[in-house]
Amino acid sequence: MSVKKFYQLSLRNNRNLFRLNAQMTDYARTGVALLPQRLAIYIAALSLVGFYYSSLVAIVCGGFLILSELFDLLTFRRILRMKKRDIADTRLNMRLLMIATAVSAANIAVFTAAIAHLQGPTSHFMPLFFLFAAGLFATMNNHQLKPILHLRLSFYFAVFFFIPLSDIISTSAPFSSELWAEFLTSIFVMFFLVDCSRISTGLYDKTLVQMEEIRQEHEKAKSAFVAKSDFLATVSHELRTPLTSIKGTLDLVDYGAYGEVPEKMKGALSIAQRNAGRLNALINDLLDLQKIEAGRMSFQFGTIGLADFLVQAVASNQPFASKFNVTFVLEDVPQHLFIYVDEARLHQVMSNILSNAAKFSNPGDAVTVTCQDRGDTVRISIIDRGIGLSESDRQIVFDEFSQLDSSDRRKVGGTGLGMNISKRIINAHSGVLDYFRNEGVGTTFYVDLPLVDADNESVSEEARVLFSNEHHEMQPE
Repeated sequence: MSVKKFYQLSLRNNRNLFRLNAQMTDYARTGVALLPQRLAIYIAALSLVGFYYSSLVAIVCGGFLILSELFDLLTFRRILRMKKRDIADTRLNMRLLMIATAVSAANIAVFTAAIAHLQGPTSHFMPLFFLFAAGLFATMNNHQLKPILHLRLSFYFAVFFFIPLSDIISTSAPFSSELWAEFLTSIFVMFFLVDCSRISTGLYDKTLVQMEEIRQEHEKAKSAFVAKSDFLATVSHELRTPLTSIKGTLDLVDYGAYGEVPEKMKGALSIAQRNAGRLNALINDLLDLQKIEAGRMSFQFGTIGLADFLVQAVASNQPFASKFNVTFVLEDVPQHLFIYVDEARLHQVMSNILSNAAKFSNPGDAVTVTCQDRGDTVRISIIDRGIGLSESDRQIVFDEFSQLDSSDRRKVGGTGLGMNISKRIINAHSGVLDYFRNEGVGTTFYVDLPLVDADNESVSEEARVLFSNEHHEMQPE
C-alpha cells in the first residue's frame, strides 16, 4: 500500500471514529436526559397492569425493567467518560450498548406479551398500544445509532407479529375474523414505525453532516485567523523600522538640524510629518491588536493612586485637546482610592477616550473627568458635550476598523482600532468600558475598575465576581 493510500485510509478511519464517538455521545446524553420520562411511563403502565390484570406480573416485570434501566445508565455514563480516539474503548462501549438495548427491548417485549397472555384472545389494545408507544419513542430518541434502533425495533416487531398471530393460531380464526384485522393492522403500524425511523435517522445524519461541515469551516477560519495575525505582525514590524527612520528624519529637518527650512517646504513637510505620525499610530494599533488576539499582550500590574494617575492623564492629553480649542476639567478625586492596573496600558485607554472626547467636542467646550467611589469599584467618567452617541452606535464604536464618520471628508482621522483595543485592555483588568448618552447633549464614557487597598495588591473577591461576566449593558445611575 502506498503512503498516500495509507494516509487517506487512516484519515477516513479517523473521521468514521470521530463520527461514531459523536453519535454514541449524543445517544448517551439523550438516554440520561430521558431517564425520568421513561421511569414515569413504566410506572404508569405497570400500575395499570397491576390493577386490572396481575400485580405479580407488574412487580416482576417492573423489577427487570428497573435493572435494565440501571444497566443502561451505567453504560451511558461510561460512554460519556470514554476516550474519544480509543478504538478499543469505542468498540467495547458499542457492544455494551447493544447488550443494554437487547435487554431493555426484551423486557418490554416480554411485558407486553405477558399482558396479551393474561387478556386471552381479544383485541389487545393495551399491549399493542404500549408496543406502538415504545416503538415511536425509540424512533424519536434512538435515531443517533441505526444498529441500536434496528435492534430495538426488531424486538418490538417480533411481538407485534406474535400477539395477534398467536390468537389466530390458538383459535383457528377464519380470515373474516377481527383477529386477522388486528394482525394486518399491526403490520401497517410496523410499516409506519419503519418510515418514522427512516425520517428521523435521515434528519440526524443530515445534521451530523452539517455539523462536520461547520467544524471544517471553523478550522479553516482558525487557520486564516492565525495567518492573518502572523501577516499583520510581520508587516507591522517590517514597517515600523523604516517608518521610525523617516519620521525621525522629518522631525530633524523641521527642527532645522539640516539648515533653515524654506518657506515653500514648510507646508509639505508638515503634511509629511502628520501622515508619518498617522502611519506610526496605525502600526502601533495593529501590533497591539495582534498581541491581544494572539493572547501575547503582556501586562505589568501594580497598585497606583487613582488621583495622581488622573492628574497625569489629563495633563498629558491637554495639549492634544488644545488643538481643537477644548479644555479638560478634572473634578476633585478622593486620595484614598487605589487600583491594581498596568499603568501604561491604562494611560493608553485614557488617551483614546480623552482624545475622542476632544475630537468630537465643539470648539470652546469643556470635557469633564469625574471619579466616583462605588464601594468595591470605582467609576471614571469622561463627559463631553459634543455630538452625542446613540445606543445603535455601540457596535460601531467598539468594533475593529470602524468609525462613526468613515468618509474621506471626516473632520478627524484615526485607525478605528483605539476603542476596540481599549475595551479589550479594560476587560483584561476585570473592568468595564462603556458609554451612555447624556440627558442633554454629549456622551459619557466610563471605566469601572475594582478597588484595592493601598498595601494590598489583591482585588476584592466581590469585585472580581462583579466583573467576571463583562457587563456590557450597564446604565448610569
